[in-house]
This record gives sequence, C-alpha cells and structure tokens, in this order.
Amino acid sequence: MMRPDPTRSVVAAAIAAALAVPPVAAQTPTVQADPVVVTATRIEQKSFDLPVSIDAVGQDEIQDQQLRVNISESLGRVPGLVANNRYNYAQDIQISIRGFGARASFGVRGVKLYQDGIPLTMPDGQGQTGSFALDTAKRIEVLRGPFAALYGNASGGVIQLFTQDGPPQPTLSGGFAFGSYDTWRANAQFGGQAGRLNYIADASRFMTDGYRDHSAASRNLANAKVTYALDGDSSLTLLATSLDQPNTQDPLGLTAQQVQQNPRQAGTGALQFNTRKSVGQTQGGAAYQRRLTREDTISAIAYGGHRDVTQYLAFTGVAPTSSGGVVDLDRDFYGGSLQWNRATELAGGPLTFTLGLDYGNMAETRQGFVNNFGVQGALRRDERDTVYAFDQYLQFQWDFAPSWQFSGGVRHTSVPFKVQDDFVTAANPDDSGSISYSGTSPVLGLLYKVTDTVNLYGAVGRGFETPTFAELAYRPDGQPGVNFGLQPAISLNSEVGVKAYIGANTRANLALFYVNTEDDIVNGPQIQPGRNTFVNAAKTNRQGVELALETTLGAGFSGLLAFTAIDARFKDFSVGSVSFSGNRIPGVPANSTFAELAWTYAPLGFSTAINGRWASRVYTDDANTAYAAGYGVYNWRAGFQQTGKGWRVAEFVQVNNLSGEQYVGSVIVNAANAQYFEPSPTRNWLVGINASYAF
Repeated sequence: MMRPDPTRSVVAAAIAAALAVPPVAAQTPTVQADPVVVTATRIEQKSFDLPVSIDAVGQDEIQDQQLRVNISESLGRVPGLVANNRYNYAQDIQISIRGFGARASFGVRGVKLYQDGIPLTMPDGQGQTGSFALDTAKRIEVLRGPFAALYGNASGGVIQLFTQDGPPQPTLSGGFAFGSYDTWRANAQFGGQAGRLNYIADASRFMTDGYRDHSAASRNLANAKVTYALDGDSSLTLLATSLDQPNTQDPLGLTAQQVQQNPRQAGTGALQFNTRKSVGQTQGGAAYQRRLTREDTISAIAYGGHRDVTQYLAFTGVAPTSSGGVVDLDRDFYGGSLQWNRATELAGGPLTFTLGLDYGNMAETRQGFVNNFGVQGALRRDERDTVYAFDQYLQFQWDFAPSWQFSGGVRHTSVPFKVQDDFVTAANPDDSGSISYSGTSPVLGLLYKVTDTVNLYGAVGRGFETPTFAELAYRPDGQPGVNFGLQPAISLNSEVGVKAYIGANTRANLALFYVNTEDDIVNGPQIQPGRNTFVNAAKTNRQGVELALETTLGAGFSGLLAFTAIDARFKDFSVGSVSFSGNRIPGVPANSTFAELAWTYAPLGFSTAINGRWASRVYTDDANTAYAAGYGVYNWRAGFQQTGKGWRVAEFVQVNNLSGEQYVGSVIVNAANAQYFEPSPTRNWLVGINASYAF
C-alpha cells in the first residue's frame, strides 16, 4: 500500500500561506536574488519577469559537496522534474518533466538537452546526460510548460547547462572523492584569462563497483571552453567534450520477488549473457556572437561529433529475424543554428524578438549480432539510418503597458527519417523505408505585474514530438521491420501561475498545468529484456500543480521546498481488445517532494544541510497491476572551507539515506518478465576534498 506522504500538510499550509499574503508596499528583495535565465526567451532576463515555469540551479548547488557525476544530484530541487539515479550507468539517469520522458528505459526522451547552446539531443529526440560537464557548470536551467515547444521536437521541457568562464587569474584546481561500493572520482582543472583570451578545461575519472551485483562502471570525461574577444562587439567561443565509458555493466531490472529476496542481485540473464554497454563520444562546436547595433545582435553555432555504442542484451537473438542480442551503433552527427535578436519599441512599449534557424543531422550504422553468452556472434541486422531536423522559429516579448507583458512565438519543425536495410536474406526481407514528420508549434503567454513583488501569468502552446530511431527500431508485434506505423505526439499545453516575493527573504512560485496529448508515444510490450517497443495512445492527459519556496531564515539558516502533484492518465488507449483508458501513465509518481534545511557558519567556513525526498507509488505497467511503493529518504552533508592568498581548500562528507530505507528508486516501464524494479542503495557515504590555487 502507498504510505502517507508526511509533507502534504506542510505543503498545503505553504500554499495557503503563499496565496493569503496581503498586498504590501513595493520593496526590492534584499536576499533572494532572482536568477537570470536565457533558455526561456533566448536573451538574458530575470525568471521572475517571464510568463514561464523556469528554474536555474546555480554553481554552488551543482558542485559544492557533490560527487559531480549525475545531474540528478542537484536537480531534485526543481519542481515538476523527476531525475532518478538508476544506479545503472549503462542506462543513464531517468528524467521526466510533468510526466514526459517517463517512458524511456535508457537515455532521455521527451525532454531537450543542451550544453552552451549545442544540443545533446539528436534530431530524432534521443538524448544522453553522460557528457554534461558538471565540474565546469555555471548553472543549469530547467524550462517546463508551453514555451518548451519553441525548442522543437520535445513536449516536456528543456534542460540546458551553461559552462562557466575561466577565472580572472590562471588557476589550477582539482578534487578527489571516495565512498561506498568502492566509488571514487578525481578531477583536474585549469583556467584563466590572457588578454582577450579566456579559457577553462577539465578532465575527470569516475569508477564504482556499484550497489548491485554486475553494476560496475568507469567514466572518463574531458571538456574545454575557449572564448576570444575579437573586438568590443564580437566574440568567438570554441567548445569540446570527450566521453569514454567502456564495458559498463548492466544489472537489469528485478522482479518483485527478486527485490524481496535480495535487492542487490543482478536481474535474470545479466550474468549469463554478461549484459553491458560501452559508449564513446566526442563533440566539438563553435559559437560566434556579434552586436551589430544597439538594437541588433546576431549569433551562429556550428557543431559536430561522433558516438559509438556497443550493448550486450540478455538474450541470444539467434533467430534470423531477431535483430540480434548485441547492438552496435556507429553515429556521426552535425548541425548549426543562426539567430537574430532585435530590441525595439512598438506603440511606446519595449519589444524584443528573435528569428532563428536550426539544423541537425544524424547518420548511423545500426548492426545487430548474436549474443553467444557475452561474446559477439553472427550478424543479424545491418542498416543505415539517417535523420535530419530543420526548424524555423520566431519568438517575441512586448511590454505593451506598464503592468502587462505579451510573449509568444511559433516554430515549424520537419524531421524526415530514412532506413536503408543492408541485411536482406530469404528469411529476412528488405525493411528499407522512409517517413517524414512535420509540425508547427505556436505559443502565447501573458504576464500581469500585480505589484513589484507579485506577478501573475498564463501560457498556452502546441507541442510536437516525433518517435526516436530507438522507438522505430522494433515492431510491437515482434515481426521484423521498422515501426513506421508510429505517429508523432501532438500536445496542447497550458499553465497559469503566480510568482511572488514574500517579504525580503522568501521567493515563491506556484504553477497549475494542464496537458492533453493525441497519439502520445508510450511503451508497448518489451519483447525481450532490453528490447523495447512503442505504440501510440490515442489520448492522454496530464494535470497538476508545482510549488517552489526558497527562503533565508536568518542566523545562517536557509530553506527550500519543491513540491509536485500530477495526475497523468490514459484517456483513450487500447491494445487489441484490452483497454487501459483511465489508468495512470506508468513511471510517473502522483506526487513528489524535495525539502532542504541548510546552515552556514561563516567564521569557521562551515556549512551543513539535511534534505529529504518523498515520492508516492509508481505504476510499472499500463494495466496498473504492479507498482513500486512510495518512499521517503533523508540525506545529510557537511563541510569546511579554508581560504588564503590565492588558495582555497574545501572538505566535505555526505551520508545518504540516513534511515537505511530499502526502496525502489526507478522503474522500467512494461519490462519483459516483470523485471520492472531498479533498487536504490541503503545507507551510503561519500568523503571528498577540493582545492584550488590562483597564480
């Protein structure tokens, strides 16, 4: 049974308090600085003044007293976002925004990923977070709701990481952390400024034996950013990232019975077939920006890269039409964007608008081989997959009256897919083919400034999301061929909200959202462990509420609360004669809460925090016959910092899951053989030290 959520009464009281605050005289908040964001409108603006749900997680939250391996370490504080660490580095973390993306059993779908304006999501909509460089992150922005549609092929939202600039002086820094399950990570970083040239580079290595059997992983990550000021009005930035993650063991999911017996064991077939994944990726890009006049700015981005993936699944795939039990991908990708920003006036009110073009291209060789119990065997699939996305967009913001702002935009997206089948036999016919998707996404938003400290807003937009190549790869009936019957999902997304400063020390954001989707892309049956299929649900609905509270309490104390309640259901969805209409969409918790209380004592350079995360039960299949129970976990961290002339040293300790609760932190939707559950660690610890020296 679902345990009661102990935070509900607290959240209800907080909402009531936020909405009951009487109007006060205009005052400028003195402590809670409003973050400046770019993702919402593509120009720097305060999030408080925008008719969108957007949060920025800062450098301190990302880096201080953290392992810096997964964005789930810091994004739990964002309402509407679920970022679950699977503790399975072969499958990446599990990310969903307002229920979009919960279908992904690996990687990220339904949510667009960017790093410094360069997409980490491919043109088909498939993304990975492993190459996010957290050591050099300045902030991470999370955009939710209707305005995410202006980024094209995604319905749920946008996550964008911005890399910090190098420090004013040449600075060498590094860190080392180690903890439970023989986990350790080390990094080295160098950055600085030399005349017009600013630079920063970082390299790290991460290793772990993993909480579960057969879950060891290693990851080498390097990134660099170099910016050259060409003159007072223009700059050129070069970016590069390299990821090497070899032979990452995949423990698979467990059945409910296996979780009860031993949650640390590997799933059925993991040891027998030596399930694992190797990933290598290199990516580089260049960004040019120039201010033409006081009103006009242009920018251009070009990027390219290569990605290799080899994955061993938990079956042989020996049948002639099975596509094999070993997946081998060899992918090249490239793209670019052009953007023009103009700031002017209309009818006496400030008007800014952006015109832009985006293009992305991906070409991959997808091969499948027999898995001879961990050894690559005979060829069973050989095809060439290509896809590109070409988008045109307009975005604007007009302050047409002192207290009113009108925003919006429109984006047109075209995404053609092509498959060339080079594995044609008497038993395996030619499955070559092509399909093209396109859609237009308009978005409108309105903001009313009640006072200097209270803003009301509303927004509505149309979202568009295509299947990914991974979702087209296999037919749900188990027959050979590409799943070209899968249609794009079309969403009507709306939200209303209030943003308020309560006194000088507290900031509150409250949003209500409602999303109807036609032809939603949802999980079909998993034919084999790790081999997923996808189908369209005729209609789905997501509606809910998000609340964020951030406050400074005095005497060094601060607090934060992020709460999400969502009712995500199939409205019209049947498979054959079986109807799932009215059931909850699996993989989406009905409510989740993150709360943190922190204390800093500056004279000693000491800081500490305790936080908790609570989530309700999560259904694991379309029929809602199985679920992972709700849970609540508590974590503690503390650290000291010493500084001197040009140097800084910081030590920290973490203890996670203080109560030692045994729980399932993520699930695999519609998994074969009911292997739905991915258990999370009980009590575990981490100790680390970071140091820097400026020359």
